[in-house]
Amino acid sequence: MMGPGPTNSPMPSPETILRAELPNGITVLVFENHSSPSVVLSGYLWAGSVSETPQQAGLASFVAGMLMRGTETRTFRQIHEALESVGAQLGFSCGVHTVSFGGKALAEDVHLLLDILADSLQHPTFPPLEMQKLRGQILTDLQRRAHDTTRMADLTFDALLYPDHPYGRSVEGYEETVSQLRLEDLTSYYRARYSPQGMVIAIVGAVSADEVIDAVSSVLGDWRSPDAAPNREIPPPVTLPERRTAAVRIEGKSQSDLVLGWPGLARNDPDYMKARLTNTIFGVFGMMGRLGDRVRDEMGLAYYVYSTLQAGLGAGPWQVIAGVDPAHLDQAVDGILAEVRRLREEPVDEQELDDSQSFLTGSLPISLETNEGMARAILDMERYSLGFDYLQRYPDLVRAVTVQDVQEIARRFLDPEVYALAIAGPQ
Repeated sequence: MMGPGPTNSPMPSPETILRAELPNGITVLVFENHSSPSVVLSGYLWAGSVSETPQQAGLASFVAGMLMRGTETRTFRQIHEALESVGAQLGFSCGVHTVSFGGKALAEDVHLLLDILADSLQHPTFPPLEMQKLRGQILTDLQRRAHDTTRMADLTFDALLYPDHPYGRSVEGYEETVSQLRLEDLTSYYRARYSPQGMVIAIVGAVSADEVIDAVSSVLGDWRSPDAAPNREIPPPVTLPERRTAAVRIEGKSQSDLVLGWPGLARNDPDYMKARLTNTIFGVFGMMGRLGDRVRDEMGLAYYVYSTLQAGLGAGPWQVIAGVDPAHLDQAVDGILAEVRRLREEPVDEQELDDSQSFLTGSLPISLETNEGMARAILDMERYSLGFDYLQRYPDLVRAVTVQDVQEIARRFLDPEVYALAIAGPQ
């Protein structure tokens, strides 16, 4: 164990986070917060879509969706009635690298939450009827996606930037792949990938840290999956040697959505904070940064426009996302690229830098006002090896970014001549 336990510190720190590693490989993180009667449970295990083949796209997500559809001791109805009877919530979701879980309950019901979590992870039965129902829900959502300009632009962009790469495939899958998945595929994937090794669970709320760790150990400490092999491999970063564009026509729409972007960086990259601050200036601060000021407000070329830096375990994309009138599509792209050139060629004003730094430092306490926010921060510190003192160091990290750093990062990552552009709309 690390850390002596709770203090009156207003945020998670090395002194207030209790960390324990169970013999089977599960890491438990607990932060006591007695200002609220609730408790939040959040975590992940290494069973994401990175392990599935292109022909089985959507398999990992399908498996995660089945975990609470029935266990050896509970039916789908019994699981949800038990949660609803005490006003609790629990669910699973799938990403590229991990399957995440999250739940919330009154502190007095944390044992029920842990029991259902442990039951769902260790003893799912994959009932055929429930599998049929869930497949229908997934296929319906994928059909809706095909008519959604925002989702199709994002899907097309990923395929453009990451060809033949796990980040280029849809985690939810495709109609032709999901429709072919069999019960044996789901159970085989579960047996091959679901393991306590490397699993992390964070619990925040009005609990005793030592008691909660004992509770986790009692329901999950005996879990063993000797035949499973959690996949913690990080795919290699991609390069973009030339401009790539693609368009998806969707009938009956009056708006086009576009995603324009480049390969970015991983969350643990030493230059992450420089890139985050550059992105804040570019398309976040205020009403979506420079992009919002220029492309939307001054030029009137977009209904919305912003930038996002998706830095995860691997190098994710750096994107500009916009919704535009199809008649103004070319002008909107030109306007976005003009802001890229300005960020690369002209040093930002010191006041603009200071405003964005104040925004990032000022928004941190707000993100930690809830148990959910604190659990998210604790998990990030563990997942990306940031150190439990990261929140205390955070303001200095933000303030250390200089005008020169912003310009260098823009020149390194944002190229106005070479980019991927995906468009979904009526023409």
